[in-house]
Amino acid sequence: MGSQRVGQDSASPGLRGEKIVSVLTGGPVMAAALQSAASPVRSVVASPRPVKGQAGREAARRRLQLLPGSQAEGPGQGPAEEEEEPPLSVPEEGEEAQPLPAVCVFPMRGMWREEKVALYCDEVLRGCKAEDADDAMSKYLSEKLKLKDKWLGVWKANPELFFVKYEESSIPFVGILVEVTCKPRQSSSSCFKVTVSIAEPFSSNIANIPRDLVDEILEELEHSVSLLEVYPVEGQDSDLHDIALALEVVRFFYDFLWRDWDDEESCENYTALIEERINLWCDIQDGTIPGPIAQRFKKTLEKYKNKRVELIEYQSNIKEDPSAAEAVECWKKYYEIVMLCGLLKMWEDLRLRVHGPFFPRILRRRKGKRNFGKTITHIVAKVMTTDMVKDLSPDTLLQQHDDLDLALDSCYSGDTVVIFPGEYQAVNLALLTDDIVIKGIGKREEIMITSEPSHDSFVVSKADNVKLMHLSLIQQGTVDGIVVVESGHMTLENCVLKCEGTGVCVLTGAALTITDSEITGAQGAGVELYPGSVAILERNEIHHCNNLRTCDSSKSTLGGVNMKVLPAPKLKMTNNHIYNNNGYGVSILQPTEQFFIVAEEALNKGAASGDKRDDNMLSKVMQNLNLEMNNNKIEANLKGDIRIVTS
Repeated sequence: MGSQRVGQDSASPGLRGEKIVSVLTGGPVMAAALQSAASPVRSVVASPRPVKGQAGREAARRRLQLLPGSQAEGPGQGPAEEEEEPPLSVPEEGEEAQPLPAVCVFPMRGMWREEKVALYCDEVLRGCKAEDADDAMSKYLSEKLKLKDKWLGVWKANPELFFVKYEESSIPFVGILVEVTCKPRQSSSSCFKVTVSIAEPFSSNIANIPRDLVDEILEELEHSVSLLEVYPVEGQDSDLHDIALALEVVRFFYDFLWRDWDDEESCENYTALIEERINLWCDIQDGTIPGPIAQRFKKTLEKYKNKRVELIEYQSNIKEDPSAAEAVECWKKYYEIVMLCGLLKMWEDLRLRVHGPFFPRILRRRKGKRNFGKTITHIVAKVMTTDMVKDLSPDTLLQQHDDLDLALDSCYSGDTVVIFPGEYQAVNLALLTDDIVIKGIGKREEIMITSEPSHDSFVVSKADNVKLMHLSLIQQGTVDGIVVVESGHMTLENCVLKCEGTGVCVLTGAALTITDSEITGAQGAGVELYPGSVAILERNEIHHCNNLRTCDSSKSTLGGVNMKVLPAPKLKMTNNHIYNNNGYGVSILQPTEQFFIVAEEALNKGAASGDKRDDNMLSKVMQNLNLEMNNNKIEANLKGDIRIVTS
């Protein structure tokens, strides 16, 4: 691939197509960085390679493709092979590639947040603009490469170079031991290209890969590969450790901090934007942003990259002046990219993140009461019998549904939905705007409402007063809180909440009452209170929360109940049992050095005992936070019982 940004050579689709191309591509940038093995999306649009020795190479590739399958299936059971191009013979035992040596590892995950910010903002970028970021990375890397011009490394190549068909999960890369020669930097992009040749002994992560095939592919590439695809081998001198670290710094920048639109928009303080992205990455890693929500961000970012590649490939396939249909399709793809770009920017803005894509706002209007002023009791059951309604007053208006979604859609303020044992799904639970009561009849474990995995939200309310009673809410695949109170007041009474995403979230200005209920399994806090919210928790069990699947839970403070202050939420907890959570039982997240929570004198006065001083500080915090806790049992939480955490 050349030094232009991916897609810069795409054919113009016409009908303002030039504008589309220029908006999406911008100025020149290191495409070699975008072709890193860690980002398979970037390698999809590589330029076609020359067809040199095609017949022999295709045969070799086919053997690589079929050999594992034939070995697994046993003799005589492998797929039939074409006769015109017989596969190369299986290498003799002595010809097999040796195992790869260990490479230098400098995981960026091990660096503290402040260290990353100082490294990228102060040392590498040094206040440069977005359009100069590529040049800053090149300059940083070229300085390190002066330390040594020849060294050994493992080239982690895209498997598409060697295989016709393969499973990415089983073969993430083809590794070859190579000797690297670093030439003086010729341009802003040449720093990302190095000359390589096969090193002795011939080594690879694929034992039966033919050396001839590797030689041919390197010849086609003119022995020039992306530097970011090469990983220095352990056991060389200390200069190589510096080069390996520099390579990891550049890879991390292009994989996690750089965005395709950066040099297309004016940004007064680019380093401040990079700092926000570092904070976002760290928040995802340490669990501040719960695992499933982090997954949604990653999926959105990956979708953006894929859609961008789709547009570039679509443009490149238009050989002549585009038809009207092709031009319209270009615009459709372009605007889809713009929408995804805007959504990603919301994630990167700390002020928008809480009320942006984390919690989609309810857009449905309140219906209010019926015109004739009556309320209806909706019976949800496959068949309604007289036994089901024997306890209702004779003048109760009834309506029977076999579908919970239809019942909720038929509700007006004041209605009651009565659910009999069974398993139900209802997307309308994410659109609660009217004051209704939803209650189960029978054991709460027998009335199971499961979320729809294809939807982001499960139960979301902005009603003035909505109540859920005697139910089991089972979250499956949704990533937002199992229950999100956007505004108004919600009551959960005698319910079981089995979380798979985040727990119960009470947004700013909203109120929640939970009594006699159980919350478990959240990937984050069981109950999360946003600034200015109100919650009453009585006689509940909150346990086994902060079960993060994608983050390091040892770094996370979230557990049973998490409070975010400024302004402080109001919380009353009585007779709750909070146990076996992977963070703290109750965590209070405060901004740095907020004197209104803990006055400096409260820390300096008091007895010499550290424990007593901590008790005094916690008492002061509880007074200032309107935090009332009585007769709660908080035990066996991984990090501890109650903790004040500085953000």
